[in-house]
Amino acid sequence: MTNVTTEAQTENKFNAEAFAMNIAKAMESSGRALAAYLKPAAGGEVPDKPPNELTELVKTFSAVAEYWLSDPDRANEIQIKIGKAYLDLWGNAARRLSGEEAAPVIAPAPRDKRFADPEWKSNQFFDFILQLYLLTTRWANDLVRDAEGLDPHTRKKAAFYVQQITNAIAPSNFVLTNPEVLRETLTSNGDNLVRGMKMLAEDIEAGRGTLRIRQSDPSNMEVGVNMATTPGKVIFQNDLMQLIQYAPTTENVLRTPLLIVPPWINKFYILDLKPDKSFIKWCVDQGITVFVISWVNPDKSLGGKTWEDYMKEGPLAAMDAIERVTGEMKVHTMGYCVGGTLLATTLAWLAEKRRVRVTSATFLAAQVDFTHAGDLMVFVDEDQISAIEHDMRAAGVLEGAKMAMAFNMLRSNDLIWSYVVSNYLKGKQPSSFDLLHWNSDATRMPAANHSYYLRNCYLENRLSTGTMVLDNTLLDLSKVKVPVYNLATREDHIAPADSVLYGSQFFGGPVKFVLSGSGHIAGVVNPPISGKYQYWTNDNIRDVTLADWLKAAEEHKGSWWPDWRQWLEAIDPEQVAAREAGAGALPPIEDAPGSYVRVRA
Repeated sequence: MTNVTTEAQTENKFNAEAFAMNIAKAMESSGRALAAYLKPAAGGEVPDKPPNELTELVKTFSAVAEYWLSDPDRANEIQIKIGKAYLDLWGNAARRLSGEEAAPVIAPAPRDKRFADPEWKSNQFFDFILQLYLLTTRWANDLVRDAEGLDPHTRKKAAFYVQQITNAIAPSNFVLTNPEVLRETLTSNGDNLVRGMKMLAEDIEAGRGTLRIRQSDPSNMEVGVNMATTPGKVIFQNDLMQLIQYAPTTENVLRTPLLIVPPWINKFYILDLKPDKSFIKWCVDQGITVFVISWVNPDKSLGGKTWEDYMKEGPLAAMDAIERVTGEMKVHTMGYCVGGTLLATTLAWLAEKRRVRVTSATFLAAQVDFTHAGDLMVFVDEDQISAIEHDMRAAGVLEGAKMAMAFNMLRSNDLIWSYVVSNYLKGKQPSSFDLLHWNSDATRMPAANHSYYLRNCYLENRLSTGTMVLDNTLLDLSKVKVPVYNLATREDHIAPADSVLYGSQFFGGPVKFVLSGSGHIAGVVNPPISGKYQYWTNDNIRDVTLADWLKAAEEHKGSWWPDWRQWLEAIDPEQVAAREAGAGALPPIEDAPGSYVRVRA
């Protein structure tokens, strides 16, 4: 990206001529952004129809409105309620204008970073706008909470949509109602808006008509150069994955190798970021022979690949390849997120076939039961899945940007609106951050596989209930007898900790449930050297809520990684001489991290 050239300001004084020139430049870039947004529709690249999400929003809000508007007394009640709140605010503002001390009618949460600037309190205009916004937000949430007769799913959807709308219209998201942005605009004579609108146009062009918000500076974030640098070789590949074997750093290694099955919703290098954060490098340094699946970023030609294909061409093919290069029929396995769900179905399939290929299984923030599946359930019902399937049939895949946006919406203030303000209003180039760069490196999902996942797991919850059929085989998790290390993270909004804990009881062998501090990513990728967070252990996993489990749990400071390493060695402590990557029966294809991971959506 080239730097924006603007007139240098020798003093922080408002310059009307420079301001007018910069506003003209900003408007020019905003016109370019609009053109980039309209170009795909004009060229017929996208269908001219409202998005499915809009249909769901209207349908959901209609159910809420029907309750309040069907009774004139109820309708009058909600109008009086918001009217009284506004009158209280007006009276409060009048008292402040007259010089009286007046406590605010409503205040933001202490940890709400949007309103941290002192002028939100000291300046009466911004204070009034803030309280007006907070009162309206509270009223909108009360409409959903107090609407009787709504089924739980509709209520959850309505609350989610209210949150998205109120987050979007927050006064912090606009130049004239954000004191920090307004100050920056005046002191820089609009130079921030020139930079911001230029970035906005670039990001819409990069998304081919869809805003692809940059969360990290990509200039020094290259896979294989700055991230995913642990030495190794790609020793096997097929249509769906490359299998990477990592080079040892110890003289001896555990006899049983480790196979990691990452999610295909994101790329595997979340476990191999910079060396000081890399779980893969840490495992290698701990004397473990590590193999990792790197999933393909599929295009339309792979749209027919099913969950069964992912099992057979993923972990099962990897186990065969590992046996050829190490001579070991059995492996330790590890599955992260949806990779863990696939691993669980694979273990159940192997158990039903009476094939002994696995020594242990580790699940990282992975669900096998979806009763308590959390915020993502707002996207799951028959109508929404059918709409997604209709779109996927035409494209062959679900575009990665759609899945990424769904995840970002779960924390929209942190992952969407904070970047809108910083990038496009303040004109600040985001800093380089490996985790956020990985987060933006979206992947596509094959239509057949994704449909199976949504229906059999989220919608119908077939795996834990013993009704999932895979490869003409009825799966039963109780037949999985291998030792399980089941890790949940306390602040996880994707695989909630109570969901992971509840799922632990469905396995037929010994299960060690461990709860890590932080969330879905930071709670897993927490190297011991950082000294951050903590984890809890408690042997009781049956018929207990997460809250009760925590009351009796033992807290341990720092990372869960060493605890897992001790658990792994206790299962099979035998060691052998280290195995060189790519020196076995399968000659190396290319160096790690391979070519599949470099394909961007």
